[in-house]
Amino acid sequence: MADIFDEDLFLKGLEQRKGTLGAEYVEKNLAAADDFTRPFQEAMTAWCWGFGWGDDVIDAKTRSMMNLAMIGALGKMHEWEIHCKGAINNGVSKEEIRAIIHVVGIYCGVPQALECFRVARKVLDAS
Repeated sequence: MADIFDEDLFLKGLEQRKGTLGAEYVEKNLAAADDFTRPFQEAMTAWCWGFGWGDDVIDAKTRSMMNLAMIGALGKMHEWEIHCKGAINNGVSKEEIRAIIHVVGIYCGVPQALECFRVARKVLDAS
């Protein structure tokens, strides 16, 4: 089987991922990867962060805002918490986070907005 690993895209993604989520968090995740999970960590870093976040068409702040809306809609609250912290790192304000949660509530329902508010409060209180 051919090696599909693109080191340049991975390195670009690694820089993007660390810039948004923090170097300590990213390095901890990569260090915890084993033979079973490492290929996914590498592919996700290259694809999501290198390809998806690596172009200059949409700035990091806007991408973070989009992510909060989409991940909130999916109800993936662990990931939402991580990306809420990343959004703050990318310059998203408390007021913008609140507005994003309002949109989640309108399109995905009040219970999901309440979950987002709970997690946002935890993140904002810690920052």
